[in-house]
Amino acid sequence: MFTAILVDKTDTDYRAELRELDEAELPEGEVTVRVAYSTLNYKDALAITGKGPIVRRWPMVPGIDLAGVVEHSDSPAYAPGDRVLVNGWGIGESHWGGLAQRARVRADWPILLPANLTEQQAMTIGTAGYTAMLSLMALEAHGLTPGDGDILVTGANGGVGGFAISLLAHNGYSVIASTGRPAEADYLKSLGATTIIDRAELSEPGRPLGKERWAGAIDSVGSHTLANVCASTRAEGAVAACGMAQGLDLPATVAPFILRGVSLLGINSVTQPQAKRVTAWERLSRELDLDQLPEMSREIGLSESITAASDLLDGRIRGRLVVDVNR
Repeated sequence: MFTAILVDKTDTDYRAELRELDEAELPEGEVTVRVAYSTLNYKDALAITGKGPIVRRWPMVPGIDLAGVVEHSDSPAYAPGDRVLVNGWGIGESHWGGLAQRARVRADWPILLPANLTEQQAMTIGTAGYTAMLSLMALEAHGLTPGDGDILVTGANGGVGGFAISLLAHNGYSVIASTGRPAEADYLKSLGATTIIDRAELSEPGRPLGKERWAGAIDSVGSHTLANVCASTRAEGAVAACGMAQGLDLPATVAPFILRGVSLLGINSVTQPQAKRVTAWERLSRELDLDQLPEMSREIGLSESITAASDLLDGRIRGRLVVDVNR
């Protein structure tokens, strides 16, 4: 038996509760993991509260991240005792995820944990840090360099935003951080931001083209914010779009793309090939200041996750929520 958060629904009810489950109930897969830590992400909060169409199969164990130790493997790629992490691949959405003490996954989903990361550190980074790294890699592949100018990070107080600031600063970029919490300016500057702007500058309907303000951006907000970010990106710049905190819509025009040559780079963190995942996680283990991780996160127990999900959606959480699934 193991403990997990299980979400289920009927025609009249939506429920998330802490449950004792039998390992025989785990989904099919070649690798069984004894989970040490998971996370509470925006997607997980939507799944737990039912406020977004995240869950695709019922019942579901949410949790799009997990880290732990292999207990059983039918694949030669992994052996009992291997430390692994899994993020994406539909776990917590269409396949039982990490907010549980046990998980069973397909053999091509895990990667070995970088040697210098603990399970707790890996989950402090989680999908948020991984997405931030994929976004940085996309801007680099586009050809942007620190000499090209400032890089904007929206949703700066969120998980992706904090890691994006830290990674960009580590790689020599000057970072503008957009936030709705001006009281957090000192925290954002401690991560590496050089300039703080109010998110209100970007969150309302704007002009098709604005003043050229930044060479590139990492946007986790979407909607009007993303439209305005593109409208104020310099000629031949690029915007990595990786989130939808404000909305799925994009009320923009083609003007930035055909008049300035701005590129919009979509970031898919769910189904990246394993080689790219390994590269991203190895870079994260080297390029993040691991001593900053405690300041960027708060640890909670599995039993606290259901309540914390509402706090996250209401914007009352700074940075990352790391979940110790064994308490």
